[in-house]
Amino acid sequence: MKLATVAFYGFSVGLLAVGLRELLTGFEENRCSMTYMFEYPEYRRVALPRRVARLYPAYGLYLYGEGLYAQETRALKLTGAPVLFLPGNAGSYKQARSLGSVALRKAENMEGTLHFNVFTVDFNEELVALYGGSLLRQTHFLHESIKAILKLYKHLKTPPQSVVLVGHSMGGVVARALYTLPRFNTNLVSLIITQASPHLAPVLALDPYLLDFYSAVRQKWVSQVTKLRNVTVLSVGGGYRDYQVRSGLTSLPCTPGDPNKLSLVATAVPRTWVSTDHLSIVWCKELVLATVRAFFDLIDPETRQFTENPEKKMAVLNHHFIRHPVRMLGEAQDTISILDSPEAWSEVNTLRLSYSTPKEGQVKYFLFALSSRRKAYSHFYCRSSSLEMTSWVYGCVHRNGSSCVHAVDLSMDTELLPPYKVLILSLSDLSSVTHLVVSASNLNGKQFMVECEWQRQESQTLSVPVPHVLSFGLTVSDVTVNSSGLLHTIVLQHFHQVYQAFRINVVSQCKVHKDRLSNVYRMKVPWFREDSLTTVSVPSVTEISGMLHTSRPDNSSGVLLQLHTAPNCQYKVSVRTSLPRVLGQILRFCGPMVPVYTAVTLLLACGGQLSSIQTSGRAADMSQVVGKGLQPHKVNLPVFILHILLSCSWFKQVWSILFLPPMDALPPSFPDLTFHEDVVPVEEWPRLLSPLLYFLGAAVAFWGSAILRLIMRLISLILAPLHRPSVSRDCGTLQLRTQLLITLSLAVLGVASCGALSLFAAFLFHLYRVLRLQMTERSLSHMLNLAPRKHREAENGAVDVETLNKSKECNGAPLLSECALQEVRDDLQLHLCLSAVLTLPVMLSAPSLLHWIRNLRYSTQLDPDPCWPHAVPLIIVYMLLINCNTVKLSNSKLLPLTSCLPLPLTIAMVIFSPLHLYRVTYFLLAALGPLASCCLL
Repeated sequence: MKLATVAFYGFSVGLLAVGLRELLTGFEENRCSMTYMFEYPEYRRVALPRRVARLYPAYGLYLYGEGLYAQETRALKLTGAPVLFLPGNAGSYKQARSLGSVALRKAENMEGTLHFNVFTVDFNEELVALYGGSLLRQTHFLHESIKAILKLYKHLKTPPQSVVLVGHSMGGVVARALYTLPRFNTNLVSLIITQASPHLAPVLALDPYLLDFYSAVRQKWVSQVTKLRNVTVLSVGGGYRDYQVRSGLTSLPCTPGDPNKLSLVATAVPRTWVSTDHLSIVWCKELVLATVRAFFDLIDPETRQFTENPEKKMAVLNHHFIRHPVRMLGEAQDTISILDSPEAWSEVNTLRLSYSTPKEGQVKYFLFALSSRRKAYSHFYCRSSSLEMTSWVYGCVHRNGSSCVHAVDLSMDTELLPPYKVLILSLSDLSSVTHLVVSASNLNGKQFMVECEWQRQESQTLSVPVPHVLSFGLTVSDVTVNSSGLLHTIVLQHFHQVYQAFRINVVSQCKVHKDRLSNVYRMKVPWFREDSLTTVSVPSVTEISGMLHTSRPDNSSGVLLQLHTAPNCQYKVSVRTSLPRVLGQILRFCGPMVPVYTAVTLLLACGGQLSSIQTSGRAADMSQVVGKGLQPHKVNLPVFILHILLSCSWFKQVWSILFLPPMDALPPSFPDLTFHEDVVPVEEWPRLLSPLLYFLGAAVAFWGSAILRLIMRLISLILAPLHRPSVSRDCGTLQLRTQLLITLSLAVLGVASCGALSLFAAFLFHLYRVLRLQMTERSLSHMLNLAPRKHREAENGAVDVETLNKSKECNGAPLLSECALQEVRDDLQLHLCLSAVLTLPVMLSAPSLLHWIRNLRYSTQLDPDPCWPHAVPLIIVYMLLINCNTVKLSNSKLLPLTSCLPLPLTIAMVIFSPLHLYRVTYFLLAALGPLASCCLL
C-alpha cells in the first residue's frame, strides 16, 4: 500500500470527521427549560372496539392524567377539549406528559372550567422513519382512535366535532396522511401541529413503502388543496440542534399563498427563541407553553371546544408563533381617550428619546410631532424593556393643548424580542395622525427603559458581499457601523444557498460606559421563518453562525443582519467563510449520497479484484483494490454528461421511450414547494459537489474495509482454539447437498418470518468462510515458518514474474508448500473484498429486521417485507459465493463479462439511488449474480 494512498484517504476521512463534528456538535447549548410533573403521571388505557383491538394488537390509546384530575377521569366521563398526541420514530406514548402536564397546570391556574383532555397513542415505538411498512397501519389506527375519542363525549350537550392533533417527528406525517384514507371524514381533524416532522421527504428512503407513503400524502394535499383549505397545519422545526431531521424538511409542501399552512423554525417563535434537538422539542418548556397558550386562545367560549373558524385559528397561531403583537389580528382596533392631567405629558423635540421610569409609580406620556419629521425621515422606531404586551404607542387624532385627548392604538405591529418589545412605524402610513404618543406609565412601580428615535431607513441600511464559499476563510468581508441610531440593517449580498456557511463576528465598542439596554443581533431570512436572535451586552465580541435551513429558489435576495444597537457606539461586522461549517452543511443536506458512493467504491474494488484474477490468476491485496475504487472520472463524468443531455428535449423523449425512471435528486432545499410526481425540481449544486461526496464515500469504504480486516483477524484469533488447524483452501466450503438444503431453509425462513433475517443468516455463513480462510492462512504460515518473511512484490503491489511463474509451476506440488499458502491468501483477499460488498445489503435491510424483532410477540411474519422478493436471489448468491475461489473464477468463461459489469452498474447507482437508497441492493445483486454464476460456469 502506497503511503500517498493512505495519506489521501486519511485526509478525506479527516474532512468527513470535521463535517460530522460540526453537524453533531457545532450548535448552541441546549437552552430549553425542562417541563416537570408536579404529581405522578398516569396513563389510562382507553378501550377500543374488539375489531380494532384484534387488527392492531401492538397499538393502544391512552388518556393522560395526574393527581386529582386522573382520579376524576377514571370513568372516562370527559368534559374538556380533546387533544391527541402522536409519537414519532421509536417514540413513546409517554412523551405526551409535558404537553398534558403544562395544559393541566394552566387550566388550574386560570380557575375556570376550560381544560383539555390530552390523549396519546402507543405505536409500540416502531422505527417508521426507517421502515415504512407500518405507516399505513398507524394511519388506520389513528383514524379509529379519533372516532373512539369523540364517542367519549356523546353525553355532552355540545360534544366536540373534531380533535386537535399534535404530532412529533413521523407522527406529524401520519397525521397528514389521515386525509388519504378513503373513508376519513375531513371534519374530524381541523388543526394539526407538527414538531420536527419531515414533511417534504423522508430522511432516508430505505424501502419503497416509505416513498410510496410520502407520494400518496403529497399528492393528496396538492391535488385537493381547495378541499383541504380549511384544515390548519402548523409545522415547527427544531433548528440546528436537530441533526436527525433538518429543519428544511419540516417545510410543508403546499401551494404558494395557502393561508392555513405555516412552516417555521423554533428559533423564530416568540418567547421561545431556542433551537431544540429531535427529542427536546417535545418537552421544551418555552415551546410547550407557546402551544398551550395557543390552545386556550383557540377555545370557543360558547361551546368550550376548539373553534372551527379558519381565520380565528390562523390569527391565534400567528399571534403565538409568528409575531406575538399586543392583540390578535381581526380584533377591533381600539380608539381611546386619554384624560390624564397635563403634567403627565411631555413633548419630545429631539431626534431621540431615552427614558428610565422611576421607582415610584406614575403616569407618563411622550408626544412626538409628525408634521416636522415627514420629509426628513421615513420611520419611527421605539422599544421598551417592559415586556407586558399591552398597548403603548398611539396615534393622536385630536389634541388639546399639550395633551392628546383622542388617539388610535398603533401597537398592533409590536414585535417581541428577548430583552424588549419593538415597534417600527412607517410615516407614510400615518397620514391621518398628527402626533405619536408613547406611554411610559408604570403604575405598578416596575422600572423599565423606553428608547425611541426618528429614522431614515436608507441611511441605516448597508450592504456587504459575503466571501466566496471557496475562499476557505482566507478572505473576509467587513463593514463598520458608527451607530447614531437604534437599528441598523446589513444586507449580506449573495447569501442565499444552504451550502454557504460563515462566521460573523460583531465587535461593539462604546465611548461612554453607562447602563444600556442589551443589543439584539437578528439573522432575518426573508423567504422562510428561520430567524435566529442573539442577545449581547455592550461592549462585547460576539460570533454568530451564519447558516441557512433553506435556499432562495430565485436568488433574488439575501439574508439580512439586523442590529438593534445602542447609540453612540461603534460596531465592526466581519464575515468569513467557515470550512468546518460548510462541510457540516454539505453532510446535513447531501449525507444520503455518502453511502451510495461507499457502495460505488466497494463495487468498483470488486471489479478491480476480478480484473486482477482475469489477467494474472491472482487476487490483489484488498487495500489496493479498494484504494483504486475511487474513479470519479469514470463515474461522475458520465453522470454529468447525462444530466446535460437530459436538458435536451429529444433526449428526454428517448429516455421516456425506454421507460427509464427520472434521475434521482436529493430533496430540494427551498421551502413551500409544490411539485407533482413527474415534475421534480433539481438543484445543481449537489451535482457539482458529487466529487467531494465521492471522496468522502471512498474514505468510508477504505477505512471501513481496513476495520473489517482487523475484526476478521481478531475474531479468527478468538475462534482458532475451537477449530482444528486446516491447510486446505476449501476450508469453510459447503457440499452441494448442504448448500441446497441451507438455501432452501433460508428461503422458507425469509418467507415465513423476515427476509432480512434469512439474509443476515446467509451473510453469517459467508463470514464463517472468511474466518476459516483467515485461520488457515495463519496455520500455514506457522507450519511453514513463513510468518516473518515478506513476499516479493513490486512497488505498485503487483507480484513479480518469478513468483508468478513459481506459483503456476506448483499446482501439483504437495499440500504444505508456499504455493498452497499463496492460494489461501488469494482466496482470503477475494472473500474479504466480497464480504465488504455483501455487508451493504445486510446493513440496508437492518431496519426491517429490527422492526420484526420488536414486534415478534405480536406477529412472527413481517408484513409487508421490503426484502421480498430480492432476498431469495441474494441468499442464493451468498451461498454460491461461499465455495468461490480464484481458480474457479480464472477458469470461468463468464469472468471477462462479469469484470466489466461493476462500472456501468455504479454509474446507474449514482443516477437512480441518491433518493431511493434501497435501490443500491438491486444494483449490487445485478453485479453479484453473474459473479456467483462464474462459480458454476
